[in-house]
Amino acid sequence: MADPDEVRQDFDRFSLRSHLLAPASAERAFRVFTGSLTDWWVREYTWSGPAALAELGVEPRAGGMFYEIGPYGFRNDWGRVLTWDPPRRLVFSWQIGPDRVPVPDPARASEVEVLFLPAGPEGTRVQVEHRYFDRHGTAAEGYREALTAGWHELLCRYLATVARTAA
Repeated sequence: MADPDEVRQDFDRFSLRSHLLAPASAERAFRVFTGSLTDWWVREYTWSGPAALAELGVEPRAGGMFYEIGPYGFRNDWGRVLTWDPPRRLVFSWQIGPDRVPVPDPARASEVEVLFLPAGPEGTRVQVEHRYFDRHGTAAEGYREALTAGWHELLCRYLATVARTAA
């Protein structure tokens, strides 16, 4: 696992910003983020759970879905891709509520933007902003606080996967 100090975070009441330096080109950093979710996403952070999770994925286009496939091929969508601009930018809706229930109305969902910014010959600065927590209603601030630790763990695992795939 990556050194937890490699992922920096700051926040305000309705957004959480994380940034890290990935030892990879922007192309590879984007590809690992979107194409290798099953390798770095914490399985306990899925509806299927660690034992039943079959796949995590992203349909690579604006309008595509972030999804998981669980037992018996059952699919759960987490959100919709709003911007697909490899290898620079990815924006998707976060249609999971504070109570871990799907949020079908995108106007009530938060949003995640991921930027992949070249930072030298073999590095990419990855910036993740999870914003619009206020759309989740009265539980917004508590949800943002809970996801602060969640995103930190996810991004440490992502960074470790990027480093591992470099070999």
